[in-house]
Amino acid sequence: MSDSENDLLKALHDEYAAPLWSFALRLTGGDRGRAEDVVQETLLRAWRHPEVVNSEHGSARSWLFTVARRIVIDEWRARQSRPEVSMAAPPERGVSDDTDQVLQGWLVADALAALSPSHRQVIVECFYRGHSVAEAAARLGVPEGTIKSRTHYALRALRLAFQEMGVSD
Repeated sequence: MSDSENDLLKALHDEYAAPLWSFALRLTGGDRGRAEDVVQETLLRAWRHPEVVNSEHGSARSWLFTVARRIVIDEWRARQSRPEVSMAAPPERGVSDDTDQVLQGWLVADALAALSPSHRQVIVECFYRGHSVAEAAARLGVPEGTIKSRTHYALRALRLAFQEMGVSD
């Protein structure tokens, strides 16, 4: 690249890149990456045709903005003429390896370990063993109201333990 070509490219960039990028950003609906590509392609076309930019026949700015607009339109038309093809059958799914279940089990075990023994017993009886309030009360030897109360506070404590571990709903 000659010095005059370098100078032209630098002058184009310094004078027109920022307003051209703002214009391209609006044309691309705020897509920064596409706007940068449009500006780069526009400046490259201007560099390839220095006679248009140096011409006394019209404004270099209007030529650049017209080229940028046409680039965006051409991209849009290309996407419309090549719509995405849907597959007849979905792609194969990966094999499940139960990693998520193991990690979830560890989190639950850690949260249960943070509970008091009486709260942990109620959670195990009612949720893991599937016993009713009456059955849990009989197994633990406490009144049904106590089972209900402990269950309420145990669930609150579990929720707090999960929050402290960074687990969200």
